[in-house]
Amino acid sequence: MTTAFPAVLIGFEWHKQGFSFSQILFCSVLGCIFLLAYAIPASLLGAKSGLGYCGLSRVVFGRWGTRLVAANLIWMSVVWYGIFAVLMAQAVNDLLQVHYSMTVMAIIFGLLMAFNNFFGFAGIANFARFIAAPVLIAWVGYTFFKTINMVPHAALFEPSHQPMMTALTVTSSFVIGFAVWGNEPDYWRYSKPCSLRIAIPMVIALLIGQVIFPITGWLISQTTGITNSDTATAFLNNYSFAGFAIIGLFVLAASYFATNDSILFGSDAALETIWPMKHKTAIIILAMVGAVTAAIFSVNDSIKTLSVITDLSCIFLPVPTVIMITEWWLREKFFRLPIDFANVPALIELPAIDWPAIIALLAGFVVGTVTSGWIPGLESLHVGICSIQAWLTSAFIYTVLRVREYRMETVGQALIPEITEQATESILIEP
Repeated sequence: MTTAFPAVLIGFEWHKQGFSFSQILFCSVLGCIFLLAYAIPASLLGAKSGLGYCGLSRVVFGRWGTRLVAANLIWMSVVWYGIFAVLMAQAVNDLLQVHYSMTVMAIIFGLLMAFNNFFGFAGIANFARFIAAPVLIAWVGYTFFKTINMVPHAALFEPSHQPMMTALTVTSSFVIGFAVWGNEPDYWRYSKPCSLRIAIPMVIALLIGQVIFPITGWLISQTTGITNSDTATAFLNNYSFAGFAIIGLFVLAASYFATNDSILFGSDAALETIWPMKHKTAIIILAMVGAVTAAIFSVNDSIKTLSVITDLSCIFLPVPTVIMITEWWLREKFFRLPIDFANVPALIELPAIDWPAIIALLAGFVVGTVTSGWIPGLESLHVGICSIQAWLTSAFIYTVLRVREYRMETVGQALIPEITEQATESILIEP
């Protein structure tokens, strides 16, 4: 799920923008470290509770807040689904050297990619485990080791044309935005609650998918001068498979289909939280909306669209989970309250709005969006890593508001016996 071909293509774009090899390496690794600081607790929360993203949100966000969080996951998932359908259509045109309509192909793939989800998550996991991941990793790994021996060592130490802060902002934001899922509890809820069991596969996957993959793209761009993603895909196929387009197409299809399988799995749970419906009905709706989204994206530059999506994804998807992690931490370390994961309240049983969570959520969204750099007129505020700033903002505000709420509740509970005793005494004194 974190080792997908677009991470290779972004390496070409980073070389085009003038980032050096050392900047790419340092910022990618740093981005992975930031991501692990979020993803391990998020996944551990799912493993310990046995609950998914929407189930956990009920405990924190209230009735309408849960619906907001679920809707937020749905629209971001649909956006991701659409861009991967477009990338699949683009791969067909690039590798087969045909000129089919991108819009028509994107719609077709948007509908086809939902097929596997009709048979449940077991099919998705097995498809990714035994087909998609191994063939793609083997392809990119072969290309990486073949290319790194061809690049002059001096080129690896050339000075950059971009400041380090710019490289950090662009590179780390992409790594986090591309590899973060936001609803990690959905995928780790059936695992054993052990940090090490979660950390080991995550570290390996991130090193491959978010360090080696983009570095491979950068190395090839340095060697060949290619900066266009269309040309890059065709070159990679010729470079690795001697021009056998069908092999490269199979590898990319396996990767893109498996990724969209996983996206549908998470967004389906969110959709059924808002509107209870049959699983297949939800998949059909999501696939149709995803296909329409793919049609819209198909008329734009796919790599630029991908960059915007990653900037949004690293903000809107993880912030709700950061608030859930903060609540879990406060209950265990500060409030010393028992956490009952066995009973998930129905929506009707929840308060309408949990204000501390909603205020922290919106604050995180605003800070992340303002510092992301994609709002016209606010480019000067595009500093640092927008996702980290959004996460810290939401965690800090939620902690302050939640602690204040807890203290008020504690004082109120302490006063109840005294008020009851005074009322009883007044009743007994009356003639």
